[in-house]
Amino acid sequence: MKKTTAGFIAGARENHMTPSITGRTKIIAHLGVPTESFKAPMIYNPFFAARGIDSVVVPMGCEAEDFAAFLKLVFRLRNIAGALITMPHKVSVVALLDEVSTTVKICGACNAVRRTSDGKLVGDMFDGEGFVRGVNRKGRSIEGASALVVGAGGVGSAIAASLAAAGAARIGLFDLRGEVAAVLAARLAAHYPALDVDCGLNDPAGYDIVVNATPLGMNVDDPLPFDIGRLSAKTFVGEVVLSAEETPLLAAARQKGCATQVGTDMLFEQIPAYLEFFGYPATTPEELRRLAMILY
Repeated sequence: MKKTTAGFIAGARENHMTPSITGRTKIIAHLGVPTESFKAPMIYNPFFAARGIDSVVVPMGCEAEDFAAFLKLVFRLRNIAGALITMPHKVSVVALLDEVSTTVKICGACNAVRRTSDGKLVGDMFDGEGFVRGVNRKGRSIEGASALVVGAGGVGSAIAASLAAAGAARIGLFDLRGEVAAVLAARLAAHYPALDVDCGLNDPAGYDIVVNATPLGMNVDDPLPFDIGRLSAKTFVGEVVLSAEETPLLAAARQKGCATQVGTDMLFEQIPAYLEFFGYPATTPEELRRLAMILY
C-alpha cells in the first residue's frame, strides 16, 4: 500500500469508487464513540462499491447511556444488515443478545451482531481472530509462545481468548482494574486448563508477544502502556489503537528492533470473517487493502 499526501492509503480513491445510496441499500451500523477513530467504513464501503454490493457501513455515535434502547431500535429497521460494535459497547452488548458464540462467552465481549430470520439477535467476536491472523501472516508462530496482553477489556479479552485457542502456552494479563483481569484469567483457565495464566504484572520482559489492548496511544501525549525498556528486540509488539498508523508505542518498539503490527492490520484480517457472518461474499485482506481508503 502507499499513502497519499492527503493521508489516504491509496486504493479506492485512485479508482474513483464511491458507494452510492439507493432505496434498497442495506445498512451496517457502526456503533460506538468517538466515531472519529473509526476506520471500518473506509475499508468496507470501497469494497462494497467495487463489488457492486448495495450496502454501506454508517458510523453512529451512540453514547453508553443510550445504547441498550438504540440497539433494539436499529434492528427494527427493515434494511439493517447487521451492526459493528466498538468501544464502549463491546461488553455491555452481550447482555442484550439472544445468542452468542463460544468466543463471546470466554471474553465477555462482542463486536458483531446480526438478526436471524426469526428475529433473534446473535453476536460474535472477531477482534482476537483478526489479531491472531495478522501475527501468523507475519510469520510468527503462536503455538507454544508466551504473550502479554495489556488491557483486559473487550478487545484485550478477545485477543487473549484467540491466543489461547491458537495454542499459546502462557498468557500474562494486566489491567488497571485488577478484578477485570482476574475474571478473564479464570475464564481462560476454565476453557484451557493446560494454559499457564499470569495475572497482575505489567512487565513485558520474557514474553514472545506483547499486545497493547488499551486506549493509550489514541492521543499523542498518552503515556506508554508499559516500560519499553523491558522489551527484548525479539519480542513481537502488537497495537489495537486505530487513530494513528504508528503510535508512540510502535515507534519506540521499532527503535528497539522489535517486529510490530499496527492496529489496522487487525481490521483487515478480521473483516473477511465479519462479511461471512453478515452473509456477504468472501474476500481477502489483500483485496481489502487494495481497495481501502483510510484517512488518519
